Amino acid sequence: MDASLTLLFAVHETLHVRRDISLPKPSRRVPKTDQTFSRTVHNFCTSQKAVSFNSGSLGAHRGAHLLGEDLYKLLNEYLAQHLQGLVEESRSHTEEALLAFYIREWNRYTNAAKYIHHIFRYLNRHWVKREMDEGKKSVYDVYTLHLVKWRDVLFHNVVHKVMDSVLKLVEKHRNGETIEYNQIKLVVDSFISLGLDENDSHKPTLAVYRFHFERPFLEATKVFYTNESKEFLAENSVVEYMKKAEARLEEEENRVQLYLIGDIVIQLKKACNQVLIEDHSSLLRDEFQVLLDNDREEDMARMYSLLSRVHNGLEPLRAKFENHVRKAGLAAVAKVASDADKLEPKVYVDALLEIHSQYQSLVKRAFNDEPEFTRSLDNACREFANRNDVCKAGSNKSPELLAKYTDILLRKSSAGREDGALEETLTQIMTVFKYIEDKDVFQKYYSRMLARRLVHSNSSSDDAETSMISKLKEACGFEYTSKLQRMFQDIQISKDLNTGFKEHVQASIEGKSLDSTYSVLGTGFWPLTAPGTNFNPPEEVAQDCERFTRFYKHKHEGRKLTWLWQLCKGDIKANYVRNAKMPYTFSVSVYQMAILLLFNEKLQNTYEEIAQTTQLNHDALDPALLVLLKSKVLTSDSGNKVGPGNTYSLNLDFKNKKYRVNLNVGMKSETKLEEAETNKTIEEDRKLLLQSAIVRIMKARKRMKHQQLVSETINQIRSRFVPKVADIKKCIEILLDKEYLERLEDDELGYLA
Repeated sequence: MDASLTLLFAVHETLHVRRDISLPKPSRRVPKTDQTFSRTVHNFCTSQKAVSFNSGSLGAHRGAHLLGEDLYKLLNEYLAQHLQGLVEESRSHTEEALLAFYIREWNRYTNAAKYIHHIFRYLNRHWVKREMDEGKKSVYDVYTLHLVKWRDVLFHNVVHKVMDSVLKLVEKHRNGETIEYNQIKLVVDSFISLGLDENDSHKPTLAVYRFHFERPFLEATKVFYTNESKEFLAENSVVEYMKKAEARLEEEENRVQLYLIGDIVIQLKKACNQVLIEDHSSLLRDEFQVLLDNDREEDMARMYSLLSRVHNGLEPLRAKFENHVRKAGLAAVAKVASDADKLEPKVYVDALLEIHSQYQSLVKRAFNDEPEFTRSLDNACREFANRNDVCKAGSNKSPELLAKYTDILLRKSSAGREDGALEETLTQIMTVFKYIEDKDVFQKYYSRMLARRLVHSNSSSDDAETSMISKLKEACGFEYTSKLQRMFQDIQISKDLNTGFKEHVQASIEGKSLDSTYSVLGTGFWPLTAPGTNFNPPEEVAQDCERFTRFYKHKHEGRKLTWLWQLCKGDIKANYVRNAKMPYTFSVSVYQMAILLLFNEKLQNTYEEIAQTTQLNHDALDPALLVLLKSKVLTSDSGNKVGPGNTYSLNLDFKNKKYRVNLNVGMKSETKLEEAETNKTIEEDRKLLLQSAIVRIMKARKRMKHQQLVSETINQIRSRFVPKVADIKKCIEILLDKEYLERLEDDELGYLA
């Protein structure tokens, strides 16, 4: 056993003298002492002196085997003895001194272990390898043996005191004191190094680290922040607490970078979120309404950031936000809606846009543009845009006013607005349009107003008109705008037709014609109806219309032209006015033109004479006469009264600041009549749309339950308007009467081809 004594002496020297020696790099020459120790290990393992088993090669092999086992046991015993001595020595240290002792001895021990592992390489390659190959779980390579002995002898005896010291150091750090945080990092590294897989000692695990470091660290973290948060809230406001919590969470993230490992991040965040946020979430949410009422955007952003860290933390905030926006929208509309009939479209739309813009900015800046908060904003805007004080006067009011505001923007009267500003406003119009439920109402009003702009050449810009239609098409599809686009095509075709007509007139010998322009409009695409009165146009107008009719029918044989006199207008010069520096030009409707031209023959005409000559009924004649009376072009002894028994005279002393006077203005009664007619056609169109949807669904499905058919119809029509269940049921009854559908058993409907 002389060799074994020599070897143990070498181990002793390595552990106590060569504490800072690292393994030599393979590329360098092995030091002479290392060669001596390695040779001693080799000689001891291959010696036969201590063995007297069977002769032959088997005996030699068995002897070497037993000698390797002896050496391994001696090393094992020596390490246990050495570590037990360190355990005794550790009892004299506490807190930071204990950490310094633990780290110092750990570094010395692992450095020595690397060196001993190197000089015992022959033992590792032969005896240890064979034992491990045979499945011996208690045999490790020499370096791993050092770690196992440290874990089993020293670590389990000192780990609780070490962790207490670590946690006290962390608490000091959390309280703002300066600490030697590298000590904690080295302790963490040692815990990780001691994680060895029971089935494969070469495979590292985090089991030791998780059980002995992570678990107590997280528990201590919860206790610390639970106590701190309760004390802080008892003396400070919720807003100040949010700032404190935000700072603490950031500190913990930095702490991971300083002396913890990334693996702990998820669990540490979870622990901090629970005690700093989730445990106080009710208190935070109660404060949210106060922040909304006072526009505390920065504090709302802080609350959003905190509550987004916990499960379902934001859902109550979204509900409160939606309710708040809805109330703000209703209040904004109520403020401007003192009289719904006199409400300016721009004022109404601006009130809706102001609320949307305000809270959309809040969603972007405070709530990180989160889709769920955007959905809450949309729900609130949809609610107050369709159900407010203005809409009480009529469910179609929102889309109607929006269409009227769009008309104001796109008419020539708004000229002077820059193209960029107009485009931006149209985009805002589409924002409100998105929330309007009755999109078919907007379409009906918009198409009528577009028709007037196109017929009267009153659009401020073709590009703006095209842009608006493109936006509507993108929002609602091709079908929604197909008629609008066809209206533009008709106007373009009419321009080419007028050019040809003027060339035809100039080449003809029919005499001088009026300076006229005609628009030929397709019946199925324009929301226009034939005039509700007979009309005998002035002779000059009648001749020019007849000339155009012959020209058109020559080009398009078989087509019928219906004259929409109520849309015709023109300019006439007033050469009769006394003391006028230059003749006035009156812009008039064709009805007003027919009335005024009668005064070329005589200066006075009775109501009956005018009605008989023009063939206009009271509904068309009275508004035209009333405008002429109010503008002082005509006078009457009965004032501004119109009707049978009145006589009208031409005012030879007519005066006006402008020499071009527009007399073609609609009366309020006409406007209300037109709105009533529009609303009537909307209801009729809805019935047809519902019926077509029902037939389309039943044609595809063949058989359906009554309730299922109602639900499917609502889903298909919802993008145009929100149908009433009662209206759908009426349409089903109509289709049953028309034998498109039939009743089957068990409340089922069937499709009849």
